[in-house]
Amino acid sequence: MEEFRHCYSRLCRESGAEPQETVLQKLQELPRGRLDLATQSLTVDTCRALGKLLQKEALPTELILSDCMLSEEGATLLLQGLCANTIVRFLDLKGNNLQAAGTEALGLLLRQNKSIQSLTLEWNNLGTWEDAFAAFCGALAGNGTLRQLDLRNNQISHKGAEELALALTCNTSLQQLDLRWNNIGLLGGRALVNSLPRNRALWRLELAGNNIPGDVLRAVEQAMDRNRERQTTSRENQARAHVLSKEVQHLQEEKSRQFLDLMETIDKQRKEMARSSRASAACVEQLQEALNERHSVINALKAKLQMAEAARALSEQKAQSLGELLAAAEQEQQSLAQRQAKEHRLEQQEAAERESKLLRDLSAANEKNLLLRNQVDELERKVRSRQEQLFLARQELSSATAELKMRASQAEERLELEKKRSRQSLEDLEQLRAKEVEHMTRHLEESERAMQERVQRLEASRLSLEEELSRVKAAALSERGQAEEELIKAKNQVRLEEQRLAQLEEKLRLLAQARDEAQSACLQQRQTVADAQARASQLGLQVEGLRRRLEELQQELSNKDQEKVAEVSRVRVELQEQNGRLQAELAAQEALREKVAALERRLKVIASDHREALLDRESENASLREKLRLKEAEITRIREEEVQRASFLQNAVLAYVQGSPLRTMSPPK
Repeated sequence: MEEFRHCYSRLCRESGAEPQETVLQKLQELPRGRLDLATQSLTVDTCRALGKLLQKEALPTELILSDCMLSEEGATLLLQGLCANTIVRFLDLKGNNLQAAGTEALGLLLRQNKSIQSLTLEWNNLGTWEDAFAAFCGALAGNGTLRQLDLRNNQISHKGAEELALALTCNTSLQQLDLRWNNIGLLGGRALVNSLPRNRALWRLELAGNNIPGDVLRAVEQAMDRNRERQTTSRENQARAHVLSKEVQHLQEEKSRQFLDLMETIDKQRKEMARSSRASAACVEQLQEALNERHSVINALKAKLQMAEAARALSEQKAQSLGELLAAAEQEQQSLAQRQAKEHRLEQQEAAERESKLLRDLSAANEKNLLLRNQVDELERKVRSRQEQLFLARQELSSATAELKMRASQAEERLELEKKRSRQSLEDLEQLRAKEVEHMTRHLEESERAMQERVQRLEASRLSLEEELSRVKAAALSERGQAEEELIKAKNQVRLEEQRLAQLEEKLRLLAQARDEAQSACLQQRQTVADAQARASQLGLQVEGLRRRLEELQQELSNKDQEKVAEVSRVRVELQEQNGRLQAELAAQEALREKVAALERRLKVIASDHREALLDRESENASLREKLRLKEAEITRIREEEVQRASFLQNAVLAYVQGSPLRTMSPPK
């Protein structure tokens, strides 16, 4: 207020006038936000300064100028300053005897000012200036901020009342109007009564002391009661609409959160699927490496078999050379048979003893060969059992992949069902919201516009969410197709490797048959050697040489057997390592299965939570629908009562007009 006082004194000095001491004293004593200059005689210069201050300063919200004896020029200057003011809410001009110019300035104020909500004009004789009061009423018709107007003791006639009635038919903001102690009369009262059905904002109209009949006053009271009920119902409807909008917004936020949670779970499942696919790819790579190692082992066995065949060819050549030597020995034996007859008898005994020793050695060698054959057969059986285990592991892998695919398809179906349910719930909510918006648009046009804008935003967000869902689905389908293609490629590679293994097994079988044939040939050769030794018992030296050669051959065979045993032991170690790897892979698959089961349990929990939330929302929607139905029934009942009251009022007015003569319309003096 101190700054306001300094500005006032400065403006007065600039205009060449001295500021009024009483005004300065009032400005110093007044509280903040309220300018009270009641009962102060304000000069034209003071009014000019105050008008300029009120154009710029935003300090007072209440301006009290009652009983200030304002002149026409001073009132005009003050009201012109208030035209541009946006802070003043309460204006009191009681008892200032405003005339035509002041009334026109008040009309200009009502046209231009958008902040004044309460205007007091008691004891101003505005009704004596009919043209100026008509302009004032025209400005009142277009004003949208004024809530309270006091026009007591303003000499308003029935013509002024008719102008006010026209203004009330167009005005939508005025709520309280005080017209007590004027000269409105019967005609003005009827004009006001006829204007009230088209005005739903006014809920208080005071008409005492205007020579208006009691039935007209009762009709006014009934109209005011209806407007009060409308105001209360509109406020309740606004509050309920606000609550419903908040609830709808809350539901939308919850739906968006649930949708985001579902998207997060989908992303997590996709990541886990990618991890499982990578793990399966790593397992396939490990299996491929194991197959490659087996190929290398089989190639090494092939090379060793080729070396054994070469050694067998060399032994056959040696046997042929021995046969030739035996033939030459037989010829020499025939020539020397007569000479060594006696020696033959002696040597025959020694040869028999030696032959028995050789037979024992040969039987021991045969037993060793049989043991080696049994060991080889056991190794072959173990190899076959390992192959069967590999086949079973492959079958388990294929079944696990099939189960994973089935679970992925089931998860996708569940996700689609959840999406359909969420879409259905969204559509139901949109339908309910559309119905509520249509119901509210009948009474509240502003709320309808706001709700329509919100609905458009929600639809845009829903469309964007659906587009994101379609993109996510396309990405998931593409990733799934890629994973299936990789699985098909891995299966084809496994099939090729199985075919190769079958071929290698066939070759191993053929090589085993060739080995058996070679062993049978060796046995036959040994038998021929034994026969040759029996026949060539006389050739001791040559037989000893042949024995030495046989011992060398046996040593070579024993070396080969040792090499075979070493190879078999190495193959056994490799098979054990492969078994360990397969067991590790099986453990990883079991871990993957446990993860999939945990994900399925989590999906079930999420689905149950979502269903419970949907059931809660459906129950809330049902309660809201019931409330809306009750409110609609109440509104229809109020409408029927209003129609009945209007019909009763119309019948009463018509009966009164028809039953009373024209000369009785004027009130008694």
